[in-house]
Amino acid sequence: MFDKGRDEPLFVYLPQIRKTGMAKKNTTISTHKTKKKTQTADLVISKGFWKKNALPAILLLLLPFVFYLRTLNYEFVLDDQIVLTDNSYTKKGISGIWDILTTESMQGYFGEQKNLVAGARYRPLSIVTFALEHELWGLNSSFSHFNNILLYSLLGLLLFRVLSIIIPVGSNPAFFSLSFLATFLFVLHPLHVEVVANIKGRDEILSMLGSFGALYFALRYVASNKIPVLFLGAASFYLALLSKENAVTFLAVIPLTLLFFTKASWKKISAISIVFGVVFILYMIQRFRIIGYLLGADAEITDLMNNPFYGASPAEKLATIFYTLGLYLKLLFFPHPLTHDYYPHHIPIMNWGNWKSLLSLALYIALAALAIKGWRRKTIPAYAILFYLITLSIVSNIVFPIGTFMNDRFVFVSSLGATIGLAWLIVSYLPQKIQNNSALFQIGLLSLFSVFFAYKSWTRVPVWENPITLNSAAVKVSKNSARANCMMGTALFEKYKITSDPAEKYTLLEESAAYINKAVQLMPSYSSAQTMRAGVAAELYKKDGNLDQLLAVFYEVLTIKKRLVFIDEFLEYLKNRADTATLSQFAFQLGYEYFFNEMGDYPFAYQYLKYGTEVEPNNAKMTYWLGKSYEKLGYANEAMQYINRARQLDPNVGK
Repeated sequence: MFDKGRDEPLFVYLPQIRKTGMAKKNTTISTHKTKKKTQTADLVISKGFWKKNALPAILLLLLPFVFYLRTLNYEFVLDDQIVLTDNSYTKKGISGIWDILTTESMQGYFGEQKNLVAGARYRPLSIVTFALEHELWGLNSSFSHFNNILLYSLLGLLLFRVLSIIIPVGSNPAFFSLSFLATFLFVLHPLHVEVVANIKGRDEILSMLGSFGALYFALRYVASNKIPVLFLGAASFYLALLSKENAVTFLAVIPLTLLFFTKASWKKISAISIVFGVVFILYMIQRFRIIGYLLGADAEITDLMNNPFYGASPAEKLATIFYTLGLYLKLLFFPHPLTHDYYPHHIPIMNWGNWKSLLSLALYIALAALAIKGWRRKTIPAYAILFYLITLSIVSNIVFPIGTFMNDRFVFVSSLGATIGLAWLIVSYLPQKIQNNSALFQIGLLSLFSVFFAYKSWTRVPVWENPITLNSAAVKVSKNSARANCMMGTALFEKYKITSDPAEKYTLLEESAAYINKAVQLMPSYSSAQTMRAGVAAELYKKDGNLDQLLAVFYEVLTIKKRLVFIDEFLEYLKNRADTATLSQFAFQLGYEYFFNEMGDYPFAYQYLKYGTEVEPNNAKMTYWLGKSYEKLGYANEAMQYINRARQLDPNVGK
């Protein structure tokens, strides 16, 4: 049945070819030869693959360097500060690895476990690699970017190898095989720029490497029955989970692949699934012991930046989810325009009266129907659809809340399903449907997608050079995103701080203020934007001395974010430098009129009324209501002291 000198069976199960016959002989990109049997061949994995496919392998290895080598000169951006530049554990180097492995993944940045997003985060493996890099090279973005490129190159080779096992290259030129073209389009895909060019994106690459490593060893186990090979697969799967929890979807992908492309018995597939299932259970036990819960803390997350569906009805939430799922489909095949920011309100809350949500729902129903239809015959498109849907499920917000609407990096793994489907269309489907000039049409379609993907990737990479370039690109697309505007304002403010030219500094500060103010207008409750607003206002005050404007901003910020250390410190700075009456009026309005009278928040009423008495000790009203604040807080003696002093200053106070 098999030619032992080949890397694949003599016949490969491609039922769509058996149905319509072979493509014409003059087809440039031809289909694989099959016999008319309706069963898959036993899996054979022989040696010599890399020698026979050296040129395609070299291309896949070098292609990421061609596109991403520029990033060696790029800075740390976005969430790099959380996992690398401002992570206290990472900066310990090797000595911080144990802390990384035994704490929630953002604890090294915040100093404690914050539980800001549902399920928290436990993704230590990529952070361990950052600690090793810091040990060897310090905070050097060039080495971190290089390692991302290298890992992405290795991922391309692994995908080519695994796909060539389940969909063999055959006797056709490897460059025109489905397995190579699917991998080639995957490596070129513009949605992956965020993963490769952003150092933090390494968790996605490592997770996919580990997941496909597990699939590779599962296939080898099917072919060899060697138990150590299966344990290597289990170890690879464990590393994938430590990189990112999304690897859990391979508990379904691996048996699906074995079912579609091998003659492995249900007993063997079940045994493999049990082994990987045990690994997942052990990982979840480890995760639970470290984080303290499985899916969520007790308190509901009310911050829109970490729970964008807060306040939406169940119907609105589902309609919005399907709207984003439709955007994923569009971006997978037409990746334009691109942004890294899909936060409120760039993505609006939708309802089922919107045609975009309905169209997306219809498309996914159609995909599911195609997958079901192709299930019995185990077709390539059915597998591609199921791979896409399974790996997308965990980041869809349907199975589990992910803390945001969507992101390019969330379809990093799922995009392989799209490129497999696209490659199948070019390699197998078109030769059967187009009788004349099919080769020309195939090459044209392949060239169209390749050139478009390459162009979009090439022009997208420079966006990630530094915070200014990244956020400048984001606000052009995500105009209504409070986060994009806030981050743009923050990037300009950081540049303002290191710029020496006075005219340029003032221009940067005004531009920063404009973006921050827009972020606040879009989302008044946005804590980070309000913090930045206070900082920018303080710097503008140093320039123009407009105390009324400064205090008006401070007042608005403190009514939304009542505790801000920076404002407390700046008020202390103003105490002996600014107009006493203006400061006193501000303290009374905030302390008495807002916190005491309107909010009944007596600790903060006390704080600002106390500040007011320090600024203007003989202000009877301030002193009286400070005494009343003491009274509300249960300090009777102190309360009477201040109330009596107030009446000495003004016998009619409080009446």
